[in-house]
Amino acid sequence: MPELPEVEVVRLGLAEHVTGRTVAAVEVRHPRSVRRHLAGELDFAARLAGRQIRAARRRGKYLWLDLGGEQALLAHLGMSGQMRIQEPGSIDETHLRVRLQFTDGGTELRFIDQRTFGGLSVEDVVDGLPIPVTHIARDPLDPCFDPDAVIAGIRQRRTALKRALLDQTLVSGIGNIYADEALWRARLHGARLTATLTRAQGRAVLTAVTEVMTEALAAGGTSFDALYVNINGASGYFDRSLAAYGQDGRPCPRCGTAIRRDAFMNRSSHTCPRCQPRPRHPHP
Repeated sequence: MPELPEVEVVRLGLAEHVTGRTVAAVEVRHPRSVRRHLAGELDFAARLAGRQIRAARRRGKYLWLDLGGEQALLAHLGMSGQMRIQEPGSIDETHLRVRLQFTDGGTELRFIDQRTFGGLSVEDVVDGLPIPVTHIARDPLDPCFDPDAVIAGIRQRRTALKRALLDQTLVSGIGNIYADEALWRARLHGARLTATLTRAQGRAVLTAVTEVMTEALAAGGTSFDALYVNINGASGYFDRSLAAYGQDGRPCPRCGTAIRRDAFMNRSSHTCPRCQPRPRHPHP
């Protein structure tokens, strides 16, 4: 699933190509892709027609287009959702789900989703956030992000550190990839109990999160296959810089010890056994 850097790459592209344009028509080619718009696909299309896109916004992994009038077009990218800018008349993609055409007759905005886990919906906005996003915490690239408050929140939780980093109500935008990379940089194991985390260690891991996601953003994000691409269909290349995630069996770039892969919440965690020793206390 795309994490903060990948979603921000898409947001930047949308901000450049659709801001200020007015929607002329909407074609829903697969009803599942608008299933979160409970009023149905006809209402979805009607609510968008004639609306001007004011801005492209994001919080954590959540992306939306500001429609003005306290409403927004919220996009859930899911596992394989893509927002693509295409010339009118160009060949439809195999997994094209929703098409937005604009009054200027220029490029179209297409939502493509192979697995249809993602989707679009028109949502009411409260205090600048679409209602489904109001519970999401600020992310480390947000100018108003408060690391001290986040560290305090993490230390109060009775859980393991990596689970806390993935909790989008504590700090948003971090997924499995960047959690593993940040923990490796901070020399901390994800199984460490949050109650044992010092403030200095908390600052170290949040600093590492910020650094790794900033570097990933500069590289266009992380792409392991064709499912994540930017609005022009190009893949990111931060996967070439990964030190821990997906590197099991390869030498740690810091000490040379083979990176280890462990099962974690139906996914995987990747650590260096030497740089990130597993804590001795039992897991809660």
